[in-house]
Amino acid sequence: MEAFMGWSFRKSIKIGPFRLNLSRGGVGHSWGNRAFRVTRTADGRRTLSVNLPGGLHWRKTLGSGSRR
Repeated sequence: MEAFMGWSFRKSIKIGPFRLNLSRGGVGHSWGNRAFRVTRTADGRRTLSVNLPGGLHWRKTLGSGSRR
């Protein structure tokens, strides 16, 4: 039996505080900086991320999308 590695694709294009995320699952986007970011994933999930100095971080999903 052979083991196969799963392949994926991900590309991020940054334009100032806005980021366009391209993946095999579709297109997502995010807005913010290193400390605070709001993200909309390709499947419709919305996430709020806060990153503090010293490695502290907090993430909350604001809305659920159509997970596959």
